[in-house]
Amino acid sequence: MKKFALALLMAAGAAAYAQRTAVEAQQGPGRGPSPEQQAALQAQAELEKNTPQIPYDATELPLMPTGNTIGETEGVAINSKKHLFVFSRTGNAGPARGAQAAHLFEFDEKNAYVKEWGQNAYGFSFAHAVRVDKDDNVWVVDEGANMVMKFNPQGRVTMVLGRKDEAIDYLEEFLEDGAHTERGRNARPGAGAGRGGTFGRPTDVAFDTQGNIFVADGYDNSRVAEFTKDGDFVKSIGSRGTAPDQFNTPHAITYDKNGLIYVADRGNNRIQVYDPDLNRKAIFSNVRAPWAVCVTPPNAQGEQFLYSADAGGKIYKLSLDGKLLGWFGTLGKKVGQFYWVHQMHCVSENEIITGEAQNWRVQRIVLKPAK
Repeated sequence: MKKFALALLMAAGAAAYAQRTAVEAQQGPGRGPSPEQQAALQAQAELEKNTPQIPYDATELPLMPTGNTIGETEGVAINSKKHLFVFSRTGNAGPARGAQAAHLFEFDEKNAYVKEWGQNAYGFSFAHAVRVDKDDNVWVVDEGANMVMKFNPQGRVTMVLGRKDEAIDYLEEFLEDGAHTERGRNARPGAGAGRGGTFGRPTDVAFDTQGNIFVADGYDNSRVAEFTKDGDFVKSIGSRGTAPDQFNTPHAITYDKNGLIYVADRGNNRIQVYDPDLNRKAIFSNVRAPWAVCVTPPNAQGEQFLYSADAGGKIYKLSLDGKLLGWFGTLGKKVGQFYWVHQMHCVSENEIITGEAQNWRVQRIVLKPAK
């Protein structure tokens, strides 16, 4: 009987999540935009109308992991050897709490499959993001396991942040005791500050110039948590809300050569910028809901640029001081269109790798000079 109840609970939750996310992709959170949100959408549309559209070419990468499909492409990252890592929701065992729908695949510079990393790892449940640091360590963020795992270049797990909820605790708390907690996007404003090194559906990870670790955390929590390079918790900032230093689904995080941290505050349609001590430096409110962000390596002039992607097929190019320089893309399933760009890797100012959750693919985007 308990198994049947659990199955019904999971099915209802999945259906509700799919319906809510579809609405938010078109209208923002809830049943539609408020008057304030509508005004912001109109202002954004006017801004985009007066901002150059960037021409581009797109190529779908023919990625074929042995014995599997590429699946929902949640995370993409590239190491110093130009090898591509894809963190994918694939497999049919379910999303979390003992089940596994997260696989980490490596492909070489010619898109040939190399190997799978962390096969059957306890921290793999529901893939969300992958990053490669300056030393070629591979970091994965698993939303379902509430864990961040660090692999060294040889594929050995050398650090774990967070702790996976145990299935027996979940069964006892929700099915036997009937407990209910304020979790997720329906929790009251001001909640979601989290505690210490325990995560609530984390979403992404970034680093400063000293190797300190910053985790976007995430869906149940609404904060950024800082750790030393050795994994010791330092502090966090944020709670659920719309004020500065609050977040509504911090969905992605990235960093520049000076150690500034850029947080994609998706539900608030903005990017908040912090120094390595988590002091706020700026807020960029000239992009639609940012699902994915990445910063380019310095070009010949030492310049870097910030790219931000929304769920509706648009990708924005910004200077690091927040000026909107251009945008490109449309919603769709054809090559060159985008549907839920979930993570991006900035190869250079004019080359981006995109991973799409809805289209189950990776695209290579090359921006062209305006005519």
